[in-house]
Amino acid sequence: MKDISQTGIEKKNRPVKVMQFGEGNFLRAFVDYMIDILNEKTDFNGNIVLVKPIEFGSIEQFGKQDNLYTVYLRGLENGKETIIKRTITSIEKAIACNEQYEEYAELAKSDTLRYIVSNTTEAGITLDLSDKLDMCPPKSYPAKLTKFLYERFVHFGGDNSKGLVILPVELIDDNGKELKRCVKALSEAWALGSDFDKWLYDACVFTSTLVDRIVTGYPREEDKKIFEEFGYEDKLIVTGEPFALWVIESDKDISEELPFGKADLPVVFTDNHKPYKQRKVRILNGAHTSFVLASYLAGNDYVGQSMDDELMYKFMYNTIFDEVIPTLELPKNELEDFANAVIDRFKNPFIKHALLSISLNSVSKWKARCMPSFTEYIKRTGKLPAHLTFSLASLIAFYNGSEIKDGALIGNRNGEEYQIKDDAFVLEFFAKNSSLPSDELAQLTLSDERFWGKDLTALEGVKDAVAGYIEEIRTLGMRKALEKNFG
Repeated sequence: MKDISQTGIEKKNRPVKVMQFGEGNFLRAFVDYMIDILNEKTDFNGNIVLVKPIEFGSIEQFGKQDNLYTVYLRGLENGKETIIKRTITSIEKAIACNEQYEEYAELAKSDTLRYIVSNTTEAGITLDLSDKLDMCPPKSYPAKLTKFLYERFVHFGGDNSKGLVILPVELIDDNGKELKRCVKALSEAWALGSDFDKWLYDACVFTSTLVDRIVTGYPREEDKKIFEEFGYEDKLIVTGEPFALWVIESDKDISEELPFGKADLPVVFTDNHKPYKQRKVRILNGAHTSFVLASYLAGNDYVGQSMDDELMYKFMYNTIFDEVIPTLELPKNELEDFANAVIDRFKNPFIKHALLSISLNSVSKWKARCMPSFTEYIKRTGKLPAHLTFSLASLIAFYNGSEIKDGALIGNRNGEEYQIKDDAFVLEFFAKNSSLPSDELAQLTLSDERFWGKDLTALEGVKDAVAGYIEEIRTLGMRKALEKNFG
């Protein structure tokens, strides 16, 4: 079978406008996909250079495929099955920063370069003062970026028109602000001077971003079937879901020069991305965390399977619409539209998302994702949110076991062992206490400030309600307890 470079797909010669630190699946199925649509639907007219920022991994396949690859998105939109196949033609070339340093450094002198995108993992945006200006390249991403920007500043004599827009998508709070803090600290450590610092402030734009799309990567279990459908092989194919959201916060308005709106792409420009992050964490992530443990103990193994379970679907739906959305600040219609899109994503028949994989570190996840909705609901209504309270009891019921083996607490679901993975102190707590009577277990768990950052038994009625639910789960079983309270 021919490969994608032999299909006759025409690549256009465009100026390089985007340099991308990272060649992984997410950037290729999200950022590069959107840039490719910009090139088709607007006058953006810009290609991308991929930069492999670390020594590990290979980019040889890009050259073998003439930098062409397929993005294959499958899922539900408004309840209907959606399949999108797009050949990405906007990658100019792929460079290994370490092995091809001179070619990479030459990009700093590019007259057309305007944007730098990065996804160097959450650990990538960290300050390392052991990096030096004369290293080729420095080790950390912030140091690579600082050196690159400084060399650009010197080459163009501090010309403000040659500043760059920095678009990090790493999953940390205020990623752009944190990256800029690192760059400024390195500038000071390397004594790059006040003129460079002024150029960074006046000419460059550091954005903070929020990104959302499930990217499932290379379809190993079905690649041959997909290639038969396509009529060609593509070793760089990347799969994911149709849903996407890119929220870009910046001090300067860049919406005109990045015309995503004209291409009908799901990009929001704002001066505050936090309400969107709160919406994602509380609705998408919070819904996951609130139902997956109960669903697993009720006999389900996957998210999609849970959505086909009428009882679990109703529990999840009412959690979001009755107890989470009323605690959020964005307009109700926006929140409900996002929630309905989340439900479509949960139902996606092309993604098998295991409940046990989501259960990792559920205590800290419940604290970050569910507790803000839980406490805000109590504050606003003076009542306990029944579904979120039950989800807290379900968490405690899930963390049931006395043996820790290979770093996991061993639970039991109807005679079937399962692994509970969390921080050591969490596992040790439940190994010691999970067999206590429901009332004592609820008291000890809810009052442990290591878990929640506060004593939840101080909230009126919480301890008794959680203890009651735990007892029902123990005596009736999870499914019967759900049916009794929410069926």
